[in-house]
Amino acid sequence: MNIRPRINRWTKARRDLNFDISIKSSLVQPHFVVGGEGIDEPISSMPGINRQSVDKLLETISKDMEMGINSHMIFPVLDSKDKDSYATNASNPDMPLQILVKKLKSLYGGDIVIMTDVCLCTATDHGHCGIIHDEEINNEMSVSELCKIALSHAVAGADYVSASDMMDGRILAIREVLESEGFVKTGILSYSVKYASSFYGPFRDAACSAPSFGDRGSHQMDIRSGYQEAILEAVTDEGEGADIIMIKPALTYLDVVRQVSDVVSRPVAVFNVSGEYSMVLSVTPDDESRKKMVREIFHSFKRAGADVIVSYHTREAISKDWL
Repeated sequence: MNIRPRINRWTKARRDLNFDISIKSSLVQPHFVVGGEGIDEPISSMPGINRQSVDKLLETISKDMEMGINSHMIFPVLDSKDKDSYATNASNPDMPLQILVKKLKSLYGGDIVIMTDVCLCTATDHGHCGIIHDEEINNEMSVSELCKIALSHAVAGADYVSASDMMDGRILAIREVLESEGFVKTGILSYSVKYASSFYGPFRDAACSAPSFGDRGSHQMDIRSGYQEAILEAVTDEGEGADIIMIKPALTYLDVVRQVSDVVSRPVAVFNVSGEYSMVLSVTPDDESRKKMVREIFHSFKRAGADVIVSYHTREAISKDWL
């Protein structure tokens, strides 16, 4: 079964995220998890966002949950010794991301929505989103590895495995693996419309995932492409079984959000990416000016058709009651 509409309705937390019209319920807080213990390392290019080990991140998310932040997206940051050309350790159940998800689910069950990043870039020694074969990214080899990663996240308890790689056919392949292994409650958030953007720089610093050569133009969308390609990507992923359709970045593609949201039947998400976040911080010297700007940005996402908003501004906006 490719399409299971019940997935987005499975828990109250999922229903609130996908269907509540309020901005607060729509927000998702991103996190970066690293190995070790007692690590709480600020990211210089993203003030207010840290790389944290499992023990510290559990404390952070506990405080977030107390404030009413119920949806969280987890990005793994692997040590260089754990990386190889095939992203082998990305699917290792003993990696920090999988351990963190298990612990969070044991603590919060259905009261939390956990989204996990499914990609190869943070676990490959070359930093690309796929496996390099004959000096280019091999789509089918990459999809096979992505399925292993997604399955390991589902086993750990993720609510949504978030395919951010932009390989062709990976949503159908992941859905088939989840179905075959009995994970009929696990959703797929697809980065269906992800552009080869210049706004990702701070994230690549945070996740240590910058490519060591070349770029990602062969798989991420060209910034010059028109609406038809965006619609093609979104509708294709929806047909393959995606439960949430993501457009990334957000601010410079609000027109695309509108076009996509008008044609798909699944909830639409936007990623208010690291470069957008850092720009806002650089021009807002005080809380009041930042509050006004963040609120304006969030309303623009909603007006364009976004149901789900992944944003590094989430914690500050909710903790300071900006919404």
